[in-house]
Amino acid sequence: MPDGKTHLLKSWFEEVWNKGRESAIDEIGSPDMVAHNLVDPSGKPIVGSAKFKEFWRGFRETFPDLHVEVQEALSDGDKEVVRCVARGTHKGDGLGIAATHKPIQFTGVVIARVKDGRLVEAWDHWDFLGLYQQLGAVPA
Repeated sequence: MPDGKTHLLKSWFEEVWNKGRESAIDEIGSPDMVAHNLVDPSGKPIVGSAKFKEFWRGFRETFPDLHVEVQEALSDGDKEVVRCVARGTHKGDGLGIAATHKPIQFTGVVIARVKDGRLVEAWDHWDFLGLYQQLGAVPA
């Protein structure tokens, strides 16, 4: 868990995504957190930890072995930035695509705002186009 000295985004990816701990969403994120550039299945922005948990569950069901490697992490005041590579296998029927069982790899950058030791806002920039191309959902 974050100890005050730990980069919160690194802890977020390790605990929430790599270890698959749903409870870490509440431990590290604020209840009213905003995930800019991530949307629910209806295309609405993800606001609040409950909505993020729905997104997280769907993504984890689609890629149950997903692992996010934080390659670089920077902090400046109340902002944190990470550059990541996500890898996994498309084993579930999520994202509107039947499971292909293909390995996937895509990159991303996340900028987050921290307040009172919790993540309150994040701007996610992931190569979802590249992900969909790997799954054959859009032309390469």
